[in-house]
Amino acid sequence: MRIIISPAKKMNHDSDTLAAMGLPVFLSETEKILNWLRGQSPEALQKLWGCNDKIAAQNVERITAMELKKNLTPAILSYEGIQYQYMAPAVFEEKMLAYVQKHLRILSGFYGVVKPMDGVTPYRLEMQAKADIEGRGNLYTFWEKKIYDEVMGEDRVIINLASKEYSQCVEKYLQPQDTFITCVFGEFSGKKVVQKGTYAKMARGEMVRFLAEKGADRPEAMKDFDRLNYRFHKELSTADEYVFIRETIEE
Repeated sequence: MRIIISPAKKMNHDSDTLAAMGLPVFLSETEKILNWLRGQSPEALQKLWGCNDKIAAQNVERITAMELKKNLTPAILSYEGIQYQYMAPAVFEEKMLAYVQKHLRILSGFYGVVKPMDGVTPYRLEMQAKADIEGRGNLYTFWEKKIYDEVMGEDRVIINLASKEYSQCVEKYLQPQDTFITCVFGEFSGKKVVQKGTYAKMARGEMVRFLAEKGADRPEAMKDFDRLNYRFHKELSTADEYVFIRETIEE
């Protein structure tokens, strides 16, 4: 069973807490992307990133000095988004780190696929960025089927905790024999189920932590998830979509 998650825009450098245990599998492709980025003007990069002047300047500087093979941070500690905050990997027990290293994969526009303990460097590049590398138009075309092939394990079961921007890199190539289960973390608004971005990100991080604590190797283990006031909703769920409803507490 593999679990896929999205990266986070905000990243940090921390080579002291834990040492990286390897390099991302598609580093040669990452080198091509880095070379392409270095060939763009600062103005073009800022447009590509869709960010303010301060963030653009920081990331232009990163690209200029970037090293892909040394002074790296384990990916699971480098990403700082809400999902990673609620996963709280810095306080994982050793068995939990071993679990995520085996089961968890982080999808990335820059690296393709990253294992939790792979060494990475801070970068800014979303999968949906219009990066025309090698004349392929965008990153989805650049990566093609590589991401799917890398994350699909022997049992052909994937738990999708990634956003649509990233999960489509895998969904597009699914085969009839694959099991692909997307988790929906929502709440009722009238009779409709709506997902609220921040709460969903929090729940995705908590779900990774929950599965790591349990040492889960079957999707059914997710049905016991009961954190952040979420509960599995059997009637709304299907074989390929597990729905968790948040119980809101009235003030």
